[in-house]
Amino acid sequence: MVPEVVIELVSLYKNRIPLKIILEVLEVSSSTYHRWKNSTDLNTSLSDNEEAVIQICKETKYLYGYRKITALLRREMQISHNTVQRIMQKHNLNCRVRVKKHRKIGQNSFVTDNLLQRDFKTERPLEKLVTDITYLPFGPKMLYLSSVMDCFNGEIISYTIGDTQDVSFVLDTLNQLPTIEAPCILHSDQGAVYTSHSYQTQVKNKSIAMSMSRKGTPADNAPIESFHSTLKSETFYLFPELCSSSEIVSQTVINFINYYNETRIQAKLGYVSPVEFRLQA
Repeated sequence: MVPEVVIELVSLYKNRIPLKIILEVLEVSSSTYHRWKNSTDLNTSLSDNEEAVIQICKETKYLYGYRKITALLRREMQISHNTVQRIMQKHNLNCRVRVKKHRKIGQNSFVTDNLLQRDFKTERPLEKLVTDITYLPFGPKMLYLSSVMDCFNGEIISYTIGDTQDVSFVLDTLNQLPTIEAPCILHSDQGAVYTSHSYQTQVKNKSIAMSMSRKGTPADNAPIESFHSTLKSETFYLFPELCSSSEIVSQTVINFINYYNETRIQAKLGYVSPVEFRLQA
């Protein structure tokens, strides 16, 4: 761990999280941290490029790889991918490895056809939507997140956080959708809440065509599966202290969705955020 990175992280979180917990998460001893902090020449040998790369890595909370960091830097300066990669490797700033989790498969009842067939490309908003429920086993009690993503730009356009995953839970998410005027497909897995009569009736009332994955095939719903994995990897798996209460878990999810939609750049969108992509379309 680079001294500059440790000191900056402590500075960012020390008012909210005890120093001892921060250092335990970073796997840095207290004596080492204080030795680094008391040093007066940490930044004296950094080049302009190094300072720029380190600064943008700090601002993005060390969650981006060198390609995204390069894309952000090129908004203000000329710099190559190789230079950014070399600097990030030198200062141990590479994107953190994500922890993979297996999801639990729901029970099926009345199943519709798989209309998407893993073709998630679309030319306009609200043409292809994907939805799913993910577990949030991070606080004192189990919470669940139901969300809907627009495949056009990967934006989360509706979501609900709750402590039960019943039909009313997913209907709340469904009813947050904007008015659908053009043909639209909503894709889900074969979970019991999605195959229920109440849910399918409400989908039809909104003039939406229902599509479902094959049983036990998460790849059929890859975009929303990937989002839920990213959410957990970039929050709870990196910062266990966010799991201290159900209120903090819920607020963390809300904050991340806002960040994901409005700020987090994506390579497939030309290194802009989902909202920026939609506004530019």
